[in-house]
Formats: sequence, C-alpha cells, structure tokens
Amino acid sequence: MRIIGHRGARNIWAENSLGGFHNVCSLGVDAVELDVHLSNDGEIMVIHDPLLDRTTDHKGPVGKLSREALRRVRLNDTLSETVPTLAAVLDVFGPTGIELEIEMKMDALGNPYSGLLEKVIALVEARKMSSRVVLTCFVPEVIEEIRAKAPGMRRLASVDRRSCEAFGGMDRTLRRFVDLGCIVAVEQSLLRLSVDRAVEIVGRDKLGAWVPNTVRELDYWLGQPIAQITSDRPDLALQLRAARKG
Repeated sequence: MRIIGHRGARNIWAENSLGGFHNVCSLGVDAVELDVHLSNDGEIMVIHDPLLDRTTDHKGPVGKLSREALRRVRLNDTLSETVPTLAAVLDVFGPTGIELEIEMKMDALGNPYSGLLEKVIALVEARKMSSRVVLTCFVPEVIEEIRAKAPGMRRLASVDRRSCEAFGGMDRTLRRFVDLGCIVAVEQSLLRLSVDRAVEIVGRDKLGAWVPNTVRELDYWLGQPIAQITSDRPDLALQLRAARKG
C-alpha cells in the first residue's frame, strides 16, 4: 500500500508550501501530491485553488498575477512564505527519490491554462524526473492531452461524486478513465459505497482512495484491496501501515 502526502501534508503543515514539502520528506512517504496553476507571465505556480483567497493574504485569481507579483503574496500559516514555483518544489524533491503526483488545475473560470501541461512536461523532463512523476487531473480531456503529449508518463484520474454525475454514473466514469490508461483515485465516501465494483473495473493495483485522515478511516482503507491512500495525515497512515506489517 502506497502512502501519498496530500498537498504535502496539509493537516500538519501549510498546504503546498516549501516548508511543508521539506518536512514531509522526512516522514518516509512514497509520494507527494501537489497542484499547479499558471501565472499571467507563464510561470508554473504550486497552489491548490484558482483563487488566492483561502490560503494567502491576497484575493483574486492566481492567473491574473505575474510571478513577481506572486512573490509578494504570503501563504497563511507560514513564516512569510510565498506561493512556490514548481521549479522550487522540484529542487526540494529532486534528491529524495520521492515520487510526485502533479495535478493540472483549471483557472478561475474552469478553463485549462493554455500551455500549462507543456510547461510541466518540459520542466519534469529537463530535471530527468519523468519516471518519478504522475500527471493527474479530474478532467478526461486533459487526461487525453497528457496521454498524447507525454505517452511515457503515468496518468492518474481523480474521481468524486460530481465526476460521476457529469459522466453518467460510477461505472461509466471508471471505465472512461481505465480506457485512458489511468490510475484512478476515488474520494473515500464514494469508494466505500462501491469498492468491490471499483476493484472489478479498475483493478486493485491501479485503485486508490482520497482523503482519509483519521485513524479509523486510515485503518479501514489499509485493509481494503486498493493500491494507494492519499492523506492529509500521511504520518498517521505510515504509523498504521508499519503497525500492520509488525
């Protein structure tokens, strides 16, 4: 069972922060998930929301500001950290061997950023980290683009209830992403209702759950026929996994 730190480990340290990324490296996680947007001058920025409002001292769309302007945006719950670039995050993880799941986010209007995927692929390849990176998204069309532009890189599709409503139900959604050659990570409350069916369609070696965070939730998923858990408390997940092995 692979344990993946969600946005670093956002229930321990500030999400998608360089400090959090440095700290999560010491836990022994198998991988770390993070999110990328594009500044208005083409820099890849690591932040979850398309708006700055929730996690910073500024407001408005990430994509409206330049990289230089974003250097003045302070992350909440940090000692004056700013929104990091993907290049700076890769500097942290490059020497570690830890895998990365990089999620392609949409802009404040729900549109894909023009050129974001190409920039991410180019940067990952330039760092010789392609074998350690999984490119992820909720949107099938973006997954198709990933397959076309980076056929050798692994792909992961995230699924929640809204996905199933939009794509015609759970079975159709899972099959659509399986046909695209994806690992499939399903929101845990949805997966609980359909784990046997999901294993049948996806296969246990390509199925994951997000984001169990309590001891009870994590212990439950560690006992299920899935391949990975993405958690805001990867420290607890790792402790429970070690206890089961012991």
